[in-house]
Amino acid sequence: MNTENVVKHLRALWRTDRIIAEIRLRHLLTGLGLRAFAALIAAFGLLMLELSAYFALVQIWSAIAAAAILGAVNFAIAAVLFVIGGRSPSGRDIELANEIHGASIEALQIEARALQAQVSGAVHHPLSTIVPVLVPLIAIIVKSLRKSAKESAAATSAEARS
Repeated sequence: MNTENVVKHLRALWRTDRIIAEIRLRHLLTGLGLRAFAALIAAFGLLMLELSAYFALVQIWSAIAAAAILGAVNFAIAAVLFVIGGRSPSGRDIELANEIHGASIEALQIEARALQAQVSGAVHHPLSTIVPVLVPLIAIIVKSLRKSAKESAAATSAEARS
């Protein structure tokens, strides 16, 4: 397991999540703005229909027809804006961000599996993790024992001569 790879994948994951959130927020705000504008136009349409009902009581046909047609047109515009505001985000940027997000998740899963394999290998075979440390340690101990044996042999031979 390489910690640099884990950090790199976590950064990519964080960045793509941020990009995805920004894209969705931008789409949500655009849709919300269009829906608010459509609601305003629908309110005007309702006002015109109410005005047409008023004119129906006051006058005969000319003002009524104009207000009713204007109200119907306002409702049609509001419906079109609701449809446009409710569309799902289209574009290559969200697809690309989702692909990078998926690749980062896969890479982190691979790193986690490698770590799990190392840990389970160390638990099942503890000597396999100790052997790389023991071999140089044993070599150092053997060298020091040889050196001390030579020194003690030289000391005993010097005592024997004197």
